[in-house]
Amino acid sequence: MEKNVPVSAVERALDILNAFQPGEPCVSLHELSVRTGLYKSTLLRQLGTLIQYHCVTRLANGQYQLGACVLNWAHVYTSSLNLDQHVPPALDGLVAATGEGASFFIRDGDMRVCLYRSDSHRELRDHVRQGELLPLEKGAAGRVLLKYAKIDAATPPPEVFFSMGEREAEIAALAAPVFNSEGLKGAVALSGPATRFHEENVARWKPLLLETARSLSLTLGGPQYYAHVPSARESA
Repeated sequence: MEKNVPVSAVERALDILNAFQPGEPCVSLHELSVRTGLYKSTLLRQLGTLIQYHCVTRLANGQYQLGACVLNWAHVYTSSLNLDQHVPPALDGLVAATGEGASFFIRDGDMRVCLYRSDSHRELRDHVRQGELLPLEKGAAGRVLLKYAKIDAATPPPEVFFSMGEREAEIAALAAPVFNSEGLKGAVALSGPATRFHEENVARWKPLLLETARSLSLTLGGPQYYAHVPSARESA
């Protein structure tokens, strides 16, 4: 039996569900037809089944919106996410690629806490411990947590922040925001001796860090925040 053969009916259903976009209260049949490339007759048959399973709702004005089943799927997905499965491997990858220590910080009141840490294998390195509390207003990761704490239309696209000598005189850091479906989840950071964070290394490491933050965000359900930021491969 041939494996991995797409099922056309399932593909059409997924195309319909993917045609709904954030910020839209509802979508017309015509617009769904344009976005999916499906004839209205085919679209109506698919919608009938999706409505039956509460994946789509037909409103009194004849337009459509996603149904409660999709919300339940989102809850099942987010509730089953385990940061332990995703963040440490991402940090290990950054250490392997850069040679510097990598951390994942979250905000804790007016401080930031290192939730995960992967140390550099170099003798001269930044010493950050898992569970350590650090100032929120100092360092690249702290600035990320402050900058993206509230997300609105005026919030700039995700970017990499750089700091040198803010927390300790000889330490430099890079950090980028990680989002989930509700907004900012944390900050992923590289840190090490300032002498190694020279212009050439910073230029190489920024896209690696941004791509790691993007990948974690996609896994955690926050893809919309990175929708307009080129990936490392696209910007190369």
